[in-house]
Amino acid sequence: MCGGVLFTYQGRELRVFFPNPKAVLPVRTTSGGVEILTWGRRKEDQGLLPPGGWARLDSIRAGRWDKWFPVPVKLPVTRFMEKDTHGKSHWFDITGGHWIQGLVARDADERRVYVVTIKPELPDAVHDRWPRILTG
Repeated sequence: MCGGVLFTYQGRELRVFFPNPKAVLPVRTTSGGVEILTWGRRKEDQGLLPPGGWARLDSIRAGRWDKWFPVPVKLPVTRFMEKDTHGKSHWFDITGGHWIQGLVARDADERRVYVVTIKPELPDAVHDRWPRILTG
């Protein structure tokens, strides 16, 4: 489900994991810059946005995110991490020209970013959700 990411921000390489209460993700702005936003919401966090760090593509298309004014965004990360069935971490490169799709949700002044997930195409995939990787 993409439990961690690696990205460069202001010349520093950052490795971020969702369980960390201070987890953030880079979001590509319309002007081409990068904005850092809080990655999802943990159950203990204050706020009204959905708990978790992921948004299923089918639930977005079904309108379940509409009340949070979802905006699709590009997450310029270079790698992401998934754990296998034994709990071992595996890192996957995001090749040039590709990016992970994110969703920025808001409630009043609160804004957070979620990783958009899809059902994996491989029948023997470790997880039932995989980050949606796009080109362009």
